[in-house]
Amino acid sequence: MKSKKLWSIGLAAVLAVSLLGACSQYSSKSNASGGSMQVIKIATQSPLSGGSATLGEAIKLGAQLALEEQQAKFKKMGFKLQLVPYDDQGDPKKGVSNAQLIGSDDQVFGVIGHLNSGVSIPASEVYEKYAIPMISPASTATEVTDRNLKTVNRVCARDDFQGPAGASYAVKTLKAKKIFVIQDKTAYGQGLADAFKAAAEKLGAKIVGYESITVGEKDFNGVLNSVSSAKPDLVYFGGLYAEGGLIVKQARAKGIDVPIMGGDGLDSSTYVDIAGGAVKNTYLTSVAGDVSKTSEGKKFAENYKNKFRKNVESYSAYAYDAMGVMLKGLENAIKANGGKIPTREQVRDAVRAIKDYKGVVTEVDFDSKGDNKYAKVFIYKFNKAAYPAEQEGEISK
Repeated sequence: MKSKKLWSIGLAAVLAVSLLGACSQYSSKSNASGGSMQVIKIATQSPLSGGSATLGEAIKLGAQLALEEQQAKFKKMGFKLQLVPYDDQGDPKKGVSNAQLIGSDDQVFGVIGHLNSGVSIPASEVYEKYAIPMISPASTATEVTDRNLKTVNRVCARDDFQGPAGASYAVKTLKAKKIFVIQDKTAYGQGLADAFKAAAEKLGAKIVGYESITVGEKDFNGVLNSVSSAKPDLVYFGGLYAEGGLIVKQARAKGIDVPIMGGDGLDSSTYVDIAGGAVKNTYLTSVAGDVSKTSEGKKFAENYKNKFRKNVESYSAYAYDAMGVMLKGLENAIKANGGKIPTREQVRDAVRAIKDYKGVVTEVDFDSKGDNKYAKVFIYKFNKAAYPAEQEGEISK
């Protein structure tokens, strides 16, 4: 009798759990087909840990601020807007793995990311498969958009614009005639360095050295010995701030006191933290503008600091604007669908169709590839060991 009684209790428990599961399933399906508060998720993908976490977190926080500011509007439309952040660790494999998770969640309708072009490129192949629109605030490699994927967009400039802009400044303004180029073998770093090198040569500069380093390295004695021997007027580095800061610090310790220039991968407060006083007389090109130049940018920076207790980084505002564009596309798709939840394809197409969007630091108008027609490149110089650097100028297409 005891055995039968236990069996009966067990069966009752299983039936109860099954019914609860069925009710839960039904509730979810009912909600998705016309409930009063349907959930729409927007994901972020950026490095929240590892050597690039400073910029990766800035992307996540900028996107978060924009989404939270619009939650009330979407609530009135009958939708609960949620942010789902993913840590891609700056690793292509992790980015692809996360992209598969994002694609399998049918409540996700867009992605803000990535920071690294080398992660954006393979992860976006997954987004394309699932028809999930992506907007990068920071990935500058030409291959990101040159594949003509329907889902891939970016608000920042490309390396074939940024590299030549840096070369022009180095040769024409800094009067560099002999340049030593270093790159980190990533899709971003090598692509930017090669674009800079080709443009500098066309302008008449001589490339007296071209060396590569590996992401994660700490000791650059070998490559800097080559720099010393070549006696360049300027050193150019294609890579990120973790290695860039060390290269600058170790170069100055070796007596290499010529200007050192890099791209937007150096545009971080952590670059200054690593390089210290050695950061003086270094330059960078960035695809990110100075938020203090406009009243909208100043207001954004103030709201950002009040909410997160942190100062803005280079891509904080670009992630904010990227999320603004994503949500505008989402809103347009909902309205075009009679107020009902749209398909991913409808959101994808609505995002690509965005024209003349006014952000806090950039206007956005996507071309047929997903590049922003209004993207600019900015020139910065570090006159002291403080972030941000002083803006020297800006270049439009």
